[in-house]
Amino acid sequence: MLLEVTELKKYFPVGGGKMLRAVDSVTFGIEKGETLGLVGESGCGKSTLGRTIIGLYEPTGGRIVFDGQDVTRLKGKQRRQFTKNMQMIFQDPYASLNPRMTVADLVGEGLDIHKTYRAEARQKRIFELLDLVGLSQEHASRFPHEFSGGQRQRIGIARALAIEPKLIICDEPISALDVSIQAQVVNLLEDLQKELGLTYLFIAHDLAMVEHISDRIAVMYLGAMVELAPAGEVMTRPLHPYTRALLSAVPFADPVASRQRKRIKLEGDVPSPISILQGCKFQTRCPYCTEACKRQAPPLKEVEPGRYVACLNDQAIAAQ
Repeated sequence: MLLEVTELKKYFPVGGGKMLRAVDSVTFGIEKGETLGLVGESGCGKSTLGRTIIGLYEPTGGRIVFDGQDVTRLKGKQRRQFTKNMQMIFQDPYASLNPRMTVADLVGEGLDIHKTYRAEARQKRIFELLDLVGLSQEHASRFPHEFSGGQRQRIGIARALAIEPKLIICDEPISALDVSIQAQVVNLLEDLQKELGLTYLFIAHDLAMVEHISDRIAVMYLGAMVELAPAGEVMTRPLHPYTRALLSAVPFADPVASRQRKRIKLEGDVPSPISILQGCKFQTRCPYCTEACKRQAPPLKEVEPGRYVACLNDQAIAAQ
């Protein structure tokens, strides 16, 4: 297992002694060479989870084991070595690039920090990276504002690849791009994975795109993971009520099939991530909620080989 996350928590103080539980006791793992897709509605904690894993946020609790090493509280040289092996592609390709730096400086920044390439070797490496992501050497002297959104995201990918990481966290890397460009970027990521043996944590809203690129899919709700299974199983036979509701909202290209499909409309309000209810976080919107659900928070348990669901109600899991 390349990455193992155990009971990871990230809370933010919001005043009055209260805490916003953005990530609340999340446990999962990613095998080397695998792509794990992470989905859920806005505000569920997907991006916070990714940023906590890579160290942009200090975890409130839990463990992060990367390549056999506990990296939860690394400092100094050990932290620098860890960041060399794990990189991030950000959602907004323009906001994540310094507008005053050329492409060569942006891509080469990691090389300078880790002192892996110098002088002519540095320039050669930058040109190699640009070619790898579908850009040319002429682009090296330009600035971010001179590129389209898709090209800027390619620059971000080249920057992430510069120091040869083992795992890349893709934080909604296509959501800010045109639909016609999204497929190009996803195909590029797949090609790079095959060529370089990369491992991805792919965070996104687009379930159809997540299914295309992912080996397994994890579903988050209000800071907790509610389902984890192979991508095909999640898309064709979701077990958790929340996952089924998410999939029912995915648009179909076929208008006839779209009209015939049964849509699941969740009733009730989303609980506050500050004043968390006792028991299951999905209880206020779940049609299968029982008294037991209101008393006990369901653990993420294996209900079938390779399939994990956080639900106490067997009737809810069996309903299709």
